Amino acid sequence: MNKDDYYMGLAIEEAKRAEAIGEVPIGAILVMDDEVVARAHNLRETSQRSVAHAEVLVIDKACQKLGTWRLEKSTLYVTLEPCPMCAGAIVLSRVDRVVYGATDPKAGCAGTLMNLLSEERFNHQAEVVSGVRQEECSHLLSSFFKQLREKKKQLKK
Repeated sequence: MNKDDYYMGLAIEEAKRAEAIGEVPIGAILVMDDEVVARAHNLRETSQRSVAHAEVLVIDKACQKLGTWRLEKSTLYVTLEPCPMCAGAIVLSRVDRVVYGATDPKAGCAGTLMNLLSEERFNHQAEVVSGVRQEECSHLLSSFFKQLREKKKQLKK
């Protein structure tokens, strides 16, 4: 198992923590020098804060832990392709590398709809690696939303 597979496995564990509390199962890990600096999962529904995405939360935790907003020489692992807000946070915090699992056809800004992470007009670009453990990451999301639709269907009866 290579490093990307290993760390994505930790992000998947975070996604499962989100799912266990009724959140959309998205998890993120920030790694620097082969050490997990921070981990987080979606808390948007729990906290009722639109910015409580896994990527923003993990970046915030890492900055607090390291005492700096510059996360140079770090890799962010996330189970779903970052949205525009998260891509912006990644660029602004100077994350060097982003590895994600599932693509996001509705909001993906790391290659699907656009790639804000490699936009040369910004003063920072991040390397992007997509599709790491994609099937597992996609399955977590599709099964979560399937269950959610079934629950809503039962409530209508």
